[in-house]
Amino acid sequence: MPDNTEYFIIPDMKKVIIIGAGGHGAEIDDYIATMNSLQKKNRIEIIGYIDDNPENYSSYQLSGPLLGDIRSHEIQKNCEYIIAIGKPDIRQQIVSSFVEKGAVFASLIHPTTMISASAVIGRGNVIAPMVNLGPNVKIGDFNLLNARLSIGHDSVLGNFNFVAPNVSLSGHTSVGNNNIFGINSATIPGITIGSSNKIAAGMVLDKNVGDQSTVFYRFREKVIAIPK
Repeated sequence: MPDNTEYFIIPDMKKVIIIGAGGHGAEIDDYIATMNSLQKKNRIEIIGYIDDNPENYSSYQLSGPLLGDIRSHEIQKNCEYIIAIGKPDIRQQIVSSFVEKGAVFASLIHPTTMISASAVIGRGNVIAPMVNLGPNVKIGDFNLLNARLSIGHDSVLGNFNFVAPNVSLSGHTSVGNNNIFGINSATIPGITIGSSNKIAAGMVLDKNVGDQSTVFYRFREKVIAIPK
């Protein structure tokens, strides 16, 4: 693991507000608790959560209070924001609105992530436990990268992508913006994927994908080995 300590803390930030108090917000709550337990300085204080559905907040035992809804929230200049909403189009709408109002977003990267020294990571990303980012990987802005994701060398990921757990993007994969990758999906090396696509769980992409497509299995073949 490279000695890039900025990957494991949020630089110069002590207070955060998390946008979204549902499942992803609860996971981020756990990530921050782990980070605080591993570092003596640069500890992170969760000021609270904002969510348009109060029932989301009541479903979890979160470390900060519910501050109100997203639409009427007034930007707090002494805090940075972390986006914890899965759907790429909604993430983009909220981020654009908040940035226009002066909000500053931070990336949150779990300390168990393996990041090559040559990898480049943009702003506002959330990177979950046990993610592996290989040499020369380039990650854009505001992506949500879930647990045990692997992105191979020389791959590029754009902005506002949602990548589910256990996804494997092989080397030289190029991905655009606003895509959703289902759990356990994968690419063979050298695949290009455009923007605003939905890749179903378990899909192995062996051909390029354009824009605004849904890629799924039409037929599933079940093979049963019968002993002679």
